[in-house]
Parts: sequence; C-alpha cells; structure tokens
Amino acid sequence: MAVLNELFPRNRTALGPGAVHVPDWLAPEAQLRLLQACREWAGPPAGLRLVRTPGGGVMTARQVCLGWHWYPYGYARTVVDGDGAPVKPMPPWLAELGGRAAEAAGHDVDDPYDIALVNFYDADARMGMHRDSDEKSDAAVVSLSLGDTGVFRFGNTRTRAKPYTDVELRSGDLVVFGGASRLAYHGVPRVLPGTAPPELGLTGRLNITLRVSGFSEHGRG
Repeated sequence: MAVLNELFPRNRTALGPGAVHVPDWLAPEAQLRLLQACREWAGPPAGLRLVRTPGGGVMTARQVCLGWHWYPYGYARTVVDGDGAPVKPMPPWLAELGGRAAEAAGHDVDDPYDIALVNFYDADARMGMHRDSDEKSDAAVVSLSLGDTGVFRFGNTRTRAKPYTDVELRSGDLVVFGGASRLAYHGVPRVLPGTAPPELGLTGRLNITLRVSGFSEHGRG
C-alpha cells in the first residue's frame, strides 16, 4: 500500500509543541483490520449518522462513536441525537492501539483511551476548524487515517485563523497532538478522491480519532 519510489521520502514532522505527524504508521495488515472493524461499527444500531449542530447545520462527514457517544457539544452513553441505542463499546484492542500511538509520538499514557470517533468523508465532505474540548482529560488526541488522502489543517490554540499548517494525511498516517497543542484548532478543508490504496477497496476517507474522556465509569464527572 505504500507509495514506492517517491522523490522525497515522507518524514516524521512536528506540527506544533506536542503535535506530530508520523507517516505510514499503520502497516497494511493493520489498515485492513481497522477498515473491517469500521464497516462493522457503521451498521445499526448506533451506527453511522449525520451530525446536526445546535444552529441547524449538518456536518458533511458522517460519524459513528465508540465508548462514549459525542454530540454537539457533549457526551452520552446512548445515541441521543440518533436512534437512541446504547453506544457501541470501545474495543480493548483499539484502546491499546491508541496508547501505542500516543507513546510512539512521545506522550505518556496514564489512562486508557475510552472514546473513538469514526468520521467518514466522501469526496465532498469537509470538517471546519474546531477544538476537541468536550473531554475532562488532557491526554493527547490520536488520529488515524484510512483510504483517500485528506488535507489536515493544524492551527493554533487561540483562533481558527492563521497561523496554521496544511499536511496531506495518507492511508496509514498517524497524527497525535497533546501538551501545549491539546486544544489546537484543526480541520479538514478537502479530500483528494481516488487516492486510496487499491488494496483497501475503500472509496472515501475514514478518520479514527481516539481520546481519553476523564469521565467516571457510569457518568460524566
């Protein structure tokens, strides 16, 4: 699945203090396993849904959640803005993958990753600049990419505007941001259709974002 004979090899790159892009972190076999799991999670109940904002807008990327269900702007144990079903559990192997990813990027892992947000982008989907700020934990956010290349815009902690850095995230790439960059604004201004590795059999882009909630076992707080 790797692109062969590139003129300039892609190297690990710092996007900010505590933020790093690690190209090709997921091996092809791991990408296939994660993709198959995403397809299972996408099915009902508590499956892939459109996310509606309080102002009446609709996000163009569709989403399914594991562990805790995210909705604008909070968390619940059921799909309160969808079919009302209990959220699907966070698989231990995915939590462990999140911990390994965070450590690979130089972050300590004190608590297990217990939230996964799986976003599916078709060719026209976008994600506006936002911060991941609904968790109580300040543990690093882990982001894994599958399928089509996405342009990832990583900004600053003060404003949605510049300065920011655009980086292309290919299938298997890892981004981790924590520490001083934990609340940095970030988004996806575009997806590059037709760039997914053929072996995946995926049209579109999947982003799997892993977080540590900091919530109690049975409720928030």
